[in-house]
Amino acid sequence: MPRILLLEDERAIADVVEVALDRAGFAVTVCERVADGRSLLAAGSFDLLLLDLGLPDGDGMELCRELRRTSDLPVVILTARGSEIDRVVGLELGADDYLVKPFSPREMVARVRAVLRRAAKAAPADETTLRLGRLVIVPPSFRVSLDEVPVPLTPTEFAILHALAESPARVFSRAVLIDRVRGQGTYLTERTVDSHVRGIRRKLALVDPGADPIETVFGVGYRARVIE
Repeated sequence: MPRILLLEDERAIADVVEVALDRAGFAVTVCERVADGRSLLAAGSFDLLLLDLGLPDGDGMELCRELRRTSDLPVVILTARGSEIDRVVGLELGADDYLVKPFSPREMVARVRAVLRRAAKAAPADETTLRLGRLVIVPPSFRVSLDEVPVPLTPTEFAILHALAESPARVFSRAVLIDRVRGQGTYLTERTVDSHVRGIRRKLALVDPGADPIETVFGVGYRARVIE
């Protein structure tokens, strides 16, 4: 039974989400504060985080940012902030999906299932380790490392990097990358592809500021390159 951590301070919304997920076969743990969420994430083993942004003791975006430094746990944001800039910021911080309140419980459950399917499929059956010089991608275990330092990527980031690394000589348009990743149960636009590429680059830069395995081919898209 997949375990979901729901971080939501509006009791009425938390109750609706909890009931919908329970009926769909998920085990749900609910908390209302960022501090409690941190403790539960550190102590527990969850398959997905449903995260509100406006919380009594802090901003959910900061928690998402912290989580992405050490974990690839799928994150779906629940928020009343529906502007395009808020959605893009959330995705750039590493969220896998974004639901704007009010939303239907049925759609929420469908989004959760889609993100979990994508996370499960992000490690393909092919056990071949992919190498871009110092960057190593191990599909079966959903691991990426640079100079043997683990780099935690979200399922969407991993899917994009994996697609590029499988065909390092090929230039992928954003539309082709969208088709590749959409097949794993996610929703992307050309703008959010760019956001996820920036996320990959940012995380690798924490290990080596000069390391960038993705070449931008202006006017076309992206191509993988070897990190010397």
